[in-house]
Amino acid sequence: MSFRTIEWRDDKVVMIDQTRLPGEEVYVEYVDYKSVAEAIRGMVIRGAPAIGVAAAMGVALGAREIIADTHESFLQQLNNVCEVLARTRPTAVNLFWAIERMKRVAEANRDRTLDQLRTILKEEAIRIEEEDLALCKAIGRHGAELIPAGATILTHCNAGGLATAGYGTALGVIRAAHEAGKNIQVFADETRPWLQGARLTAWELMKDGIPVTLIADNMAGFFMKRGEISCCVVGADRIAANGDTANKIGTYSVAVLAKENNIPFYVAAPTTTLDLSLASGDEIPIEERHAREVTHLHGFPVAPEGIRVRNPAFDVTPAGYIAGIITEKGVVRGDYRQGLRALVEP
Repeated sequence: MSFRTIEWRDDKVVMIDQTRLPGEEVYVEYVDYKSVAEAIRGMVIRGAPAIGVAAAMGVALGAREIIADTHESFLQQLNNVCEVLARTRPTAVNLFWAIERMKRVAEANRDRTLDQLRTILKEEAIRIEEEDLALCKAIGRHGAELIPAGATILTHCNAGGLATAGYGTALGVIRAAHEAGKNIQVFADETRPWLQGARLTAWELMKDGIPVTLIADNMAGFFMKRGEISCCVVGADRIAANGDTANKIGTYSVAVLAKENNIPFYVAAPTTTLDLSLASGDEIPIEERHAREVTHLHGFPVAPEGIRVRNPAFDVTPAGYIAGIITEKGVVRGDYRQGLRALVEP
């Protein structure tokens, strides 16, 4: 990878500003947790695994800001930091997983001094970043086995290095297949309204020298019907116990088209994206964002002023449309309820 999505450097959190891509490759430094929360909310960093890493690092920055004389006061203030970060975006479960992990580490180290505890939290956030990179590479290895030689893969949104600590989930599969010499190429659909496919996925793949073709969202069915798509691989923001999967808005449409055209549709995600507390996708909270994201493009109006707008950021693809869920522990097919639970049970 020729870029870093997020890292802890010189006691600062450094992120590539994804709102500036592909025009500018700009890195922003953050020294306090509130600015990290705003970066998550404002899409400077996005993608479920990446915002999990960002939240963990935000907790570590918040711990450094706390002024306390007792562990009780420290942990109470740390909980307030966590609540601010948890309110940023509701759908991606990795955000909440990372925050809860940081809270557990803080509780487990109450016997340490407060300065030691701050260092432990920083080290844990860095560990979460390192683990995510390893998870994505494992996802890539398992997923590459599903990709035929010479395949053309359709992907939606950005589930690449920019959506993770590095390498990617869906793009991790694509990168691994490319590295294995499978002579693949990629169709990236633009992914309105934030254009993550056009701005981010296309940028990543071109930097890595992986052949990529950009298409508008409403072109996917055309190319599927013509036999030009071999398979689809997407990421995920939350996966329910039955395999229903929330991902960027428009994913469900791609899955329906894939099923109609007998094209395998795969989801690639780490087990940290599983939320087995939810029986089905009907229970996944769906973030709705500002109307301006739909009515304007780079600040220019593309719709009549005052028009009513709905702007859900995610949709849910029912498990029946998914040919396999690719995780760092292997590929789950068929009975997702049993298969997903087996991945996380000791």
